[in-house]
Amino acid sequence: MASQSQIAANRQNARKSTGPRSRGGKKRSSGNALRHGLSISFRATAVQAKAIEKLAQQMAGPRPDRIALGLARAAASAAFDLARVRQVRTQLIKGVSALGSVDPPPNFTSRRGGLDYLKLALRSSVSPPARSDPWAAMPSEEVARDAEAVRRALPELAKLDRYETRAINRRDRAIRAMISSWAWRNAI
Repeated sequence: MASQSQIAANRQNARKSTGPRSRGGKKRSSGNALRHGLSISFRATAVQAKAIEKLAQQMAGPRPDRIALGLARAAASAAFDLARVRQVRTQLIKGVSALGSVDPPPNFTSRRGGLDYLKLALRSSVSPPARSDPWAAMPSEEVARDAEAVRRALPELAKLDRYETRAINRRDRAIRAMISSWAWRNAI
């Protein structure tokens, strides 16, 4: 059982960790996790919707039933999602190749913000993770430059794997369901 002092300490700590309360703070923190937009559900534009429907028609075959066409649409949508993840991966590598780093240097709107950042970095007892120097020159040879860009972007590329795996699994599940529905129809 917790003592009264522990309960009071827990309540005080809980008050500190409730997140931002001001409108500006909430707006700033709302974009914290947004880096590439892959966690947002795929919303097709009119042109993409036509392409997805065309791919679904091809996957479903010449005379699809309603179930097969629905499964084909799900597989086609997942294929477009997979293409979107791969496009983000390519853009990330190209950006690192051009800029030399995944993260841009901090941009401070005021001198005070820069000083606060430096003070916090100097006071921090935790050392930053070992990273390559983002300002180190990138190799001039194209193959070596691409290899160095991939090496520098590797932590971010690894984070994209979950989105790619999710899209692959959705596509494969829909295709397996289509195959089993075709086998079931042909067995009757």
